[in-house]
Amino acid sequence: MARRSGSWPSPTGGSCRFTEERASLRTWLYKIATNRCLNARRAASRRPAREWDMSQFEAPVPTPRDEAAWLQPFPDAFLEGAAGRPLGPEARYEQSEAISLAFVAALQLLPPRQVAVLILRDVLGFRASEVAGMLEVSVPSVNSALKRARASLQRRQPAAGHQPPPAAGSPAEDAIVARFARAWASADLGALVALLTDDVFIAMPPEPFGYEGRDGVARYWARQFGAGRRFDLVPTRANGQPAFGAYLRVPAGIRHAAGFYVLTLAGDRICAMTRFEASVLPWFGLPRSLPAR
Repeated sequence: MARRSGSWPSPTGGSCRFTEERASLRTWLYKIATNRCLNARRAASRRPAREWDMSQFEAPVPTPRDEAAWLQPFPDAFLEGAAGRPLGPEARYEQSEAISLAFVAALQLLPPRQVAVLILRDVLGFRASEVAGMLEVSVPSVNSALKRARASLQRRQPAAGHQPPPAAGSPAEDAIVARFARAWASADLGALVALLTDDVFIAMPPEPFGYEGRDGVARYWARQFGAGRRFDLVPTRANGQPAFGAYLRVPAGIRHAAGFYVLTLAGDRICAMTRFEASVLPWFGLPRSLPAR
């Protein structure tokens, strides 16, 4: 194959040159993307934190959280073949773990360089030497950052005793998702609570709070279903997890979107649920409203 070279804008200004003899095109492109992302993370960290007015929220009292508040769901349809090649032998995380909301949320708490190293090594499967070249650091520096990132994620894993989630699309997953959908559509609070782990947590990004534990979640749902409010669910998938678009049911007329829910499963129970604003529905091919029933 003939040798090829070219010159493109550098992620830090000026220009940089790609030569096929020195690196693969895929590695070079990831280098550009990684440095762009690192620059964006550094810029974001310099912006003042947003203040939230908690006075509008009534009982039940929400549980404060110190986790990042800019989590967004990602459609599973965009994930098929995203890596471009099988994970390398060093890869530690299965794809389903590496795209879950819990993993993405934990990433936001790591320093930018640790995030870059963890994704490039454990998610995308690049070798340490390749990552060192992308970030223009030494191999020992890459290995040290990876070790620290893994340790931080280990400390933030779900509570001990949680069973692994059932395989995506398996009969076990289908069964719990169907039970949840039936209970939610009928506002059967008892059936919903029976599906939860004791330490379940409902997050509602971008708000930095949620509801923790069965009792707290039950009180929140009781208020949500109050005054006879009922919802219809349209299933989809996000971040490798079951998800639903929720639409407020009305006696007659159009059913408008009320939110987007992503479930995190542990065995045959739900250990977390993340509620997003209805504005994300078009990402998943879901309408902002449904016709009258």
